[in-house]
Amino acid sequence: MDDNAFIEIKKEYDDFYRDLLRQGKLPLRNTGRGFWGHAIAEEIYSAFKRLNLQKSKSFVDLGSGDGKVVLIASLFCKRAVGIEMDNELHQKALEIQRKLSIPNAIFYNNDFFAHSISEFDVVFTYPDAPMERGLEKKLLNELNGKLIHYGHHFHPLQLKKEHSFFINGDLFTVYSR
Repeated sequence: MDDNAFIEIKKEYDDFYRDLLRQGKLPLRNTGRGFWGHAIAEEIYSAFKRLNLQKSKSFVDLGSGDGKVVLIASLFCKRAVGIEMDNELHQKALEIQRKLSIPNAIFYNNDFFAHSISEFDVVFTYPDAPMERGLEKKLLNELNGKLIHYGHHFHPLQLKKEHSFFINGDLFTVYSR
């Protein structure tokens, strides 16, 4: 992990969100297929440190939005992947990745249900719908590593809870099959 690289990533996203606010937009919205809400950079970085994410080789964010979580994960893992349906958010992720020259992040503009997650050590989700609407079934069938669940809402019902902790009041929970 590299604190200076994290600061650069955080700055890019802070600038992006400031630009949205200047346009009268919030850094959250309905994408037509789900709901995008930004993750808090400092919380994600702290959680990944606490979870020793650097011990993992591969990471995938299901519904990666603007790519922030993936780019932060790329500081820890050999390969960090984001899958996002919304083209505008996908393009923002690619733009910031290119600007910061982060080679080990990969972004797919697609439905994460169309991608296997079985090859990943870590799966990340900040869910926008109850797990029983399909995601939990995918996790039960394909999860071979750990699931990092961000937030207080929409937790899986059938996965095994390993542990959880709070950072600035936000909940991080680790699950396995």
